[in-house]
Amino acid sequence: MIRVLETAEDDLVDGYRFYESQEPGVGEHFLNSIFADIDSLRRYAGIHKIIRGKYRMLARKFPFAIFYTIADDMIEVRAVLDLRRNPTWIRKRLDRE
Repeated sequence: MIRVLETAEDDLVDGYRFYESQEPGVGEHFLNSIFADIDSLRRYAGIHKIIRGKYRMLARKFPFAIFYTIADDMIEVRAVLDLRRNPTWIRKRLDRE
């Protein structure tokens, strides 16, 4: 089972707003693409590199990473972060999770 935490949902909303402000319709494409990546965790969870205690899966179509943990049979998506952000900001954000 996959659970998207509220903090990751907030990240998705931020990404949607950014891309939608660039060109209408791109925000929807962003969400569809990221959710397809998240859905792929049903098959590939646990094979990704661990960064700051979380698995990191790189998104296929956008410069984002999906950070998740696994406990028992639950995959928790903890953050969906824009990798163009300052690395210090990304580290601090991940340490809060």
